[in-house]
Amino acid sequence: MITYLLKSGSLLVVFYLVYKMLLENEKMFRFNRAYLLTSIVFSLIIPLQLFSIGAFFSTPIKTIQLDEIMIVTDKAVLNKINYSEILTYFLSVIYLLITAILIVRLIRNIYSFTIRKKRSKVEFVKGQKIVLTKDRVLPHSFWNAIFINQEDFKNGKIPPELIAHEKAHLEQRHTLDILFVEVLQILFWFNPLFALFEKEIKLNHEFLADEAVNKQFGEIRNYQNLLLDFASHKSTVSLASTINYSITKKRLLMMTKEESPIKMILKIGSVTVVFVLLLFVFNAEAVAQPSKTENPKDLRISDVKTTVNEPQFPGGIEKFYMFVGQNFKIPAEFDKQKIDGKIFMEFMVEKDGSLSEFKVVKDLGYGLGDEAIRVLKLSPKWIPASENGEAVRVMYTLPITIQSAK
Repeated sequence: MITYLLKSGSLLVVFYLVYKMLLENEKMFRFNRAYLLTSIVFSLIIPLQLFSIGAFFSTPIKTIQLDEIMIVTDKAVLNKINYSEILTYFLSVIYLLITAILIVRLIRNIYSFTIRKKRSKVEFVKGQKIVLTKDRVLPHSFWNAIFINQEDFKNGKIPPELIAHEKAHLEQRHTLDILFVEVLQILFWFNPLFALFEKEIKLNHEFLADEAVNKQFGEIRNYQNLLLDFASHKSTVSLASTINYSITKKRLLMMTKEESPIKMILKIGSVTVVFVLLLFVFNAEAVAQPSKTENPKDLRISDVKTTVNEPQFPGGIEKFYMFVGQNFKIPAEFDKQKIDGKIFMEFMVEKDGSLSEFKVVKDLGYGLGDEAIRVLKLSPKWIPASENGEAVRVMYTLPITIQSAK
């Protein structure tokens, strides 16, 4: 999980920097919207390695990096592992508690729109649903309705440009973008990058809505002055698209900025190259050269990860830890030395689930390596690994920490 979060976060950083450097100041709002949303989805899916590009180009020999297994034989080490488990449990409780609070907040915010609709008068202006609320807020939109202060609407204080602005948000389904990022912020509340992406997505929504208004009315200068008149109002509504969101100099300048087709094509091409490169980096398989003793279906641990269903010990990997720990007997001669150390073993999980090719990579002597091989030979058959429905062999490395009685 930690590896996945680090990879996903790294991708988000790269995509965010690319956006800030290449796309943020360009008048290509629809592409930017697609880029921001695709970047998030890409960052969440690619680290899962659901497929491998290397499979289309590489030879049948593949490699896999399996998780390290540690065998505990001393109470002091057991205590350390217990502390680790306690910390994991504590962090899990904190994560679930904060996530639950954020979920409740999101549901409450969404429900507030429903309550305001029920308590307010609803009118339809040119087919558009208008909710006339008593709250002193600026015009804003959510899902399929525009919310406007009832008194301001009746007194004619709401210019048609503002209604057109909010209508553009609804027609372009901007609410879906906001809800999508809000849900991800709940699940990954510890990652501030999602908040940065949401900020850029909302600002791009404003660019799109401003563009729609200017196409309809054709009075850019008047619309800019209208926005500046509302700039002093600080009221905002969570989840809603609002006319007052980030009325900045950049937003005003975007309305009059000239488009450069050549420049846009070059930047779209550059972004595409970045996507393709990252796709290869996070999904490419290393092509290993076969040795004299290797079978084309061998999977060794020394190189890189590949998309393979890993072997499973009956009952799970924790049961394997228990199996080795319960059967491993520290030789009396080593126990007399009152020393600690670690040995490294290798073994192959065959295509039928049996273990073979036992090898002592690093030994401490005193018969520890032979004892480890004895224990591994007692192991029941594993559920073998498979790739594309075909059983494959997998090489495991097993570090065993040995601690003699003090």
